[in-house]
Amino acid sequence: MNLNYKSFTLGVEEEYMVLDPKTYELKSHEQKIVHEGQKVIKDKVKAEMHQAVVEVGTDICQDIEEAHKDVSILRRTIAGIAGDLGFAMGASGTHPFSHWESQLITDHARYNEIVNELQEAARSNLIFGLHVHVGMQTREMANHIANSTRYFLPHIYALSTNSPFWEGRSTGYKSFRTKVFDKFPRTGIPDAFDSIEAYDNFVKLLIKTNCIDNAKKIWWDLRVHPFFNTVEFRICDVPMTVDETIAIAALFQAVCAKIYKLRSQNMNFIQYSRPLLNENKWRASRYGIDGHLIDFGKEEEVNTRVLIYELLDFVDDVVDDLGSRHRLGYVHKMLEQGTGADRQLAVFTQTKSLTKVVEYINGQFLAGV
Repeated sequence: MNLNYKSFTLGVEEEYMVLDPKTYELKSHEQKIVHEGQKVIKDKVKAEMHQAVVEVGTDICQDIEEAHKDVSILRRTIAGIAGDLGFAMGASGTHPFSHWESQLITDHARYNEIVNELQEAARSNLIFGLHVHVGMQTREMANHIANSTRYFLPHIYALSTNSPFWEGRSTGYKSFRTKVFDKFPRTGIPDAFDSIEAYDNFVKLLIKTNCIDNAKKIWWDLRVHPFFNTVEFRICDVPMTVDETIAIAALFQAVCAKIYKLRSQNMNFIQYSRPLLNENKWRASRYGIDGHLIDFGKEEEVNTRVLIYELLDFVDDVVDDLGSRHRLGYVHKMLEQGTGADRQLAVFTQTKSLTKVVEYINGQFLAGV
């Protein structure tokens, strides 16, 4: 059977830390990096709510190689501009020691509105994520794929864990970023929706009752995008390096293609309830790839690394058609060398200095670019 995977285009968004190159504290760039960046890469760089954050997004990429090229260019461009302006850059789910209280909020109508509504939850939301969009032929297919891929969110999230420190403390978590974000409404792994109409009706009800003014205020770990024909995966910490980001994007794309392939053979992946999936999300957040996740089919705990290898086997029959085998192969390297969180903790164990940890993060920003 010849399936067309061409519709599974990719879009990658990363959020970066703006750093003082001497102290490695977070530093407000007063949108200078964004203004200079827009001269070169147009709307692919954006301001974020906090002034020490820069967000970048790729074009619509036809395959993973295009995404790799685009993310590499974005990192290189932003690092160059930041350097010229006297800043440094880094990619970590949280900053290891800067405090949110001292960070400035960007003056923008949307951000002012969010801060006004969510108050301390918004002001303290100084975190850095990775969002991966996978293109879909139809919104009906997007809903089907979103329902089924929920199961794999904790597995892929475990690989991305890159935020073990918060405000100068070792949190004991491999990803503390989601703990910070949990204070927001409409976050976490969503329920499954019976149809795209059911999802649209849910959104309409929230808008009608003034819970939200548009569907972008639904901040779930994955969502059928309100305006594009994509499924958007939002659960991951921003990875430290380009290779990690691209391996994770390739894995999300492959899982979507595999669910699509099953659907075309009149098969599906078993749906599990949100509370069960959340047990795995919590474990991934706490232990990263060094713990155990629950295999709900077997009803037992299984080593997380083993489950990630099983996931690679599960998608193996679609990766050649997607042209992503080479990039997905990097997952093996990630399992060997540890996640960003593991490497941050190793530097801290060695040096006992969080400044050295941020220096290391900054040094990794262009690794492999």
